[in-house]
Amino acid sequence: MGLIHIDLFSTLDGVAQAPGAPDEDTEGGFPFGGWQAPLFDEVVGEQVNAGMAGLDALLLGRKTYDIFAGFWPHQEEGVDGGIAKLFNGVPKYVASRGNPTLQWANSELLGPDLAAAVREVRDRHRNVHVIGSTDLVQTLLAERLFDRLSLWVFPVVLGVGKKVFARGGVPANLALTEPPVASTTGGVLLRYALADGTPGTGDMTREDRGV
Repeated sequence: MGLIHIDLFSTLDGVAQAPGAPDEDTEGGFPFGGWQAPLFDEVVGEQVNAGMAGLDALLLGRKTYDIFAGFWPHQEEGVDGGIAKLFNGVPKYVASRGNPTLQWANSELLGPDLAAAVREVRDRHRNVHVIGSTDLVQTLLAERLFDRLSLWVFPVVLGVGKKVFARGGVPANLALTEPPVASTTGGVLLRYALADGTPGTGDMTREDRGV
């Protein structure tokens, strides 16, 4: 069984909607499309590329798939050529409530039982990456159908937009897998692994609490 990686860019208030471009996702009248662009630097770029090591499949929601399918097939000769060749070559699995035509090479529509379909994908591959796809991410969080969460948190507050934990998620423990990385613009990369159990509780008013 492989690993499912969720890769997201988030604001301090947890908004992950449309970080890359103004027209990426305007649902709900979102007015801040492209909010990440002024905060993207070489550190972010290097870490994003490093995080793709071993990727052998993409798992995407319909909106993110459409954006990627319109962009990456035309980038192999540009500055993002390495990532473009990787994304263009690996299998792409798409979650959709409809029956879209998938024209990007090596694309496959998942069946209506999304949780079962995702488990089958994880059984076929070693490192499956979910990039963006905030609606799909909600299902994966609720079903605990992920193994790694790479979360870039940037120093802006938007107040509106789709959030990483829009539906609250389910109680879960996560473990930091490596030291945080900070960008020159104040963004912080946190890489987590899903851990066993649910969050514990304690009593900070006890005299023997050890502080």
